[in-house]
Amino acid sequence: MSKATLVIMAAGIGSRFGGGIKQLAPIGPNGEIIMDYSIYDALEAGFDKVVFVIRKDLEKDFKEIIGNRIEKEVEVAYAFQELDDIPEKFSGKFTGRTKPWGTGQAILCCKDVVDAPFLVINADDYYGKEAFKEAYAYLTNLPSTDIMQICMVSFVLKNTLSDNGGVTRGVCKVDGHGMLADIEETHNIEKEDGKAVIHKEDGDVFLDIDSPVSMNMWGFTKSILEEIKAGFPAFLDKGLQENPMKCEYFLPTVVSNLLAEDKATVSVLKSADKWYGVTYKEDKPVVVAAIQRMKDEGLYPQHLWEGK
Repeated sequence: MSKATLVIMAAGIGSRFGGGIKQLAPIGPNGEIIMDYSIYDALEAGFDKVVFVIRKDLEKDFKEIIGNRIEKEVEVAYAFQELDDIPEKFSGKFTGRTKPWGTGQAILCCKDVVDAPFLVINADDYYGKEAFKEAYAYLTNLPSTDIMQICMVSFVLKNTLSDNGGVTRGVCKVDGHGMLADIEETHNIEKEDGKAVIHKEDGDVFLDIDSPVSMNMWGFTKSILEEIKAGFPAFLDKGLQENPMKCEYFLPTVVSNLLAEDKATVSVLKSADKWYGVTYKEDKPVVVAAIQRMKDEGLYPQHLWEGK
């Protein structure tokens, strides 16, 4: 049995990147993609299994670009996120939909391949080394308790903004004990003159640039899977009425509901590392330069997997 598993959500279509699957775009000098660096950091921290959540139609390309390489380094499993993987009573009711069901369903797809506490990350985000060390320490030292324990690695808002357009972030409220009190999915946050701003029709809204934000880096035990499964039918009922083509079952929404029902506590771990991601294709050169700089500084070897 694994001590701690890394689950990578890579089934998204990459709608804002424009052309190609953004999760598979090379950003390292030897063809490495962002996932390579996340996996490298996770293994260094102690994680000993990787689960890739992908679409079945991506499997061949995915294995050629990264999967086969990682299988030489660590135990690997695949979970497939498919549109038709929904309760039978909803079969045929979402005709014409092409969009995946969101991060909640992505994790539900892992139910048969996860057997240990696990950390969830996005495929196309660079999180830095500190985040994986913090998460591993938490997940491998969980005390026995009646209430579900979850962790979230938070980043500082100013370290997660793009120079090329608005981004969506889960802005967090943290209580005096370092526990998550609330998380609000906040859209179209732009960086302007060193500030974080949302332009609205009735005026600009400024956010605290040092706010803790979620970048979808969550640590769970297997018990979360039953909660996600239990909430999925109600989400589909609502989605069918309100937005059948685009509704998404988001992981932060599941967590918020568990908090509201006093079924879970969420420890907020902190990373001061700069987050990097390719939300827009103009972000890619920034990420490429940052990775090379970290290699030059000795944080990573020039050839990532050689000699491991």
